[in-house]
This record gives sequence, C-alpha cells and structure tokens, in this order.
Amino acid sequence: MSVTIILIIITVGISLYAFQNQDLMHKWIFQPYAVQRDNSWYRFLTSGFLHADFTHLFFNMFTLYFFGDVVEQTFDIIFGPGTGMLIYLLIYVGGIIISDIPTFFKHRNDPSYRALGASGGVAAVVFSSILFYPTQDICLYAVLCVPGFILGVLYVVYSYFSGKKMGDNINHDAHLYGAIYGFLLTLALVPQSLPNFFSEISNWRLF
Repeated sequence: MSVTIILIIITVGISLYAFQNQDLMHKWIFQPYAVQRDNSWYRFLTSGFLHADFTHLFFNMFTLYFFGDVVEQTFDIIFGPGTGMLIYLLIYVGGIIISDIPTFFKHRNDPSYRALGASGGVAAVVFSSILFYPTQDICLYAVLCVPGFILGVLYVVYSYFSGKKMGDNINHDAHLYGAIYGFLLTLALVPQSLPNFFSEISNWRLF
C-alpha cells in the first residue's frame, strides 16, 4: 500500500471522527491565538487531518490521490524506496506545517480565527508534480484541462490576491505558501528538475 493511500485513510478516518467529536475538533484545529496562549504548537500538524465538511475532505483527498502517487513514485525512482518515502512525507507533512506559519503571524492576536484542512500539504504535492511534469494537463472538474505550469501560475496569482482580500472562509495563504514550499523544496532536493522543467515548457505547443 502506498504512503499516499495510507495518508488518505488516516485523514479520512480522523476527519470523520472529528465531525462527531467536537472536543477533538476544538483541540486539534489551527487557532493561532490558542497556539500562542497555550503553546499548543501541535495544532500546526493536527489541523491538517481535520476538514470542515465532506466536500472539503473529498476534494483534498481526491487531489492528493491523483498527484500523490505520481510524486511518491518519482521520489522513489530518484532516491530509492526508503529515502523517497521520507522525502515525500517531508513534502506533504512539511507543507501542512509550513503553510500555516504566515497565518499564525497574521492571526495570532485574533481569538476568533480558526483554520483546518490538508490544503497546504496537498498544494505542496501538486506543485512538486508541476516541477517534475510541467506540461502534463491538470483537469478541473474533469472538463477544463490546462498544462500544469499554466495552472500553477494562475493558482499562485489567485491565492495571493484572494489572501489579501480575505473575503471568504478559505485560508488562501496556506494554499499559496504550501505551493511555494512544495515547489522550492523539490527544486532544492532535485536541482536537475529545473532544466527539465524549462525544457518541457519550451517544447510545449498549444496546437
């Protein structure tokens, strides 16, 4: 069984349990004010295994399923199964944690602010995949298919400006910083991926 499938099983199990257990939801959710007050730093990680509802959970795990196996297998090929697995976990789990750091500093004095979800880790995995396979199509809702490098640019721009507006209940900053983290860490670990990234883009044709 792949690490991706194991992560999905664990996340689904914890999220479903937390839907019925508000004490766990309250204790594990990412609340910067509580982190600062109680030193509950574990929330940086535990919040990544919680989701707001079934739709939130489904889309995160659906995305992780399709991109996670590809990235996991790529790291296994490059570094070998053991090291590749650890690096893949570093991308995903690190993405969950690192993506919430800007949110912590932005909202640490706001008692009402809360965030949850695996989006930071999922974004890190997706952008790791984009670095390896920039011209591979990513399909939105199985209808609109766009090459990864184009969707990546649009995603970063959208997340940046949406995070500035803060007009909804989505933590766009986590999406943005998770994506940046996944891309840059993968680049640092596999520097030879950058020439391949630009080579594939330069050879891409719309028609």
